[in-house]
Amino acid sequence: MIKLTAIQLCSKPDVSANLQAIREQIEKMKSLQETDVTANLVVLPECCLYFGGRDSEQLELAKSSQPSNKLMSSLAEIAQQFNIYLVAGSIPVLTSAQDKFTNQCCVFSPQGELLSSYDKIHLFDVDVADSEANYRESRFTKAGTEAKVVNTPFADIGLSICFDLRFPLLFQQLAKLGASVITVPSAFTRVTGKAHWETLLKARAIENQAYIVASAQEGIHANGRETWGHSMIISPWGEVLDCLPEGEGYVSAVFELEKVNHIRQSMPLVSNLLLK
Repeated sequence: MIKLTAIQLCSKPDVSANLQAIREQIEKMKSLQETDVTANLVVLPECCLYFGGRDSEQLELAKSSQPSNKLMSSLAEIAQQFNIYLVAGSIPVLTSAQDKFTNQCCVFSPQGELLSSYDKIHLFDVDVADSEANYRESRFTKAGTEAKVVNTPFADIGLSICFDLRFPLLFQQLAKLGASVITVPSAFTRVTGKAHWETLLKARAIENQAYIVASAQEGIHANGRETWGHSMIISPWGEVLDCLPEGEGYVSAVFELEKVNHIRQSMPLVSNLLLK
């Protein structure tokens, strides 16, 4: 049995506290898990190790984590400790220009090996009717340019981050590249999450006939920012298999590759995508 899990956090501007919160949720998941699980895919939210501070603090964190990247090392240790495939939401990784970071999702094997990483392509530069009023992610963040799919023994996993969810072409590219699971680590605002989160997740699952594992930030953070939560796992048919509306915790569901294959054979959408 293959288990998909999305962890929901209310991350702080404190790396150590967030690492501890992640370990606690994975320990809980593992302790309550069925004995016949052969592999775990665990997804963390966007900005899983530092959230609720100023964007400039993310840049300073990226700088201080060099040259060995302590953030990656800590996440690799968690993957190895718990023997899981870990899609580590996103962390700030310094660019060569030193004045910006990439919002990077790192994927680790159960041996703690870095399998792949993805830099968020679509940056959150918007005006929102909440306490923040506007967000300008591009001020300190450099956008990625490449869609990424990670090959594992049980599934090919497509990577996205938060605002990417609003751009269906990226998800179509991931499906065309073979993804049967697409992960969506996020920190949706409460305003936009309430309006669009579940609708968009269902649409991406149905359009691409893939499991969607959406791991979210939730709550009121140190800087007053409010995130929506509602971490969920959605089937290739658009069914919500599990959802956590509020609080820290996790949701899990069984991955069935046969279900993906059956749906794609019965209604061949992915094979007919008009992409190069």
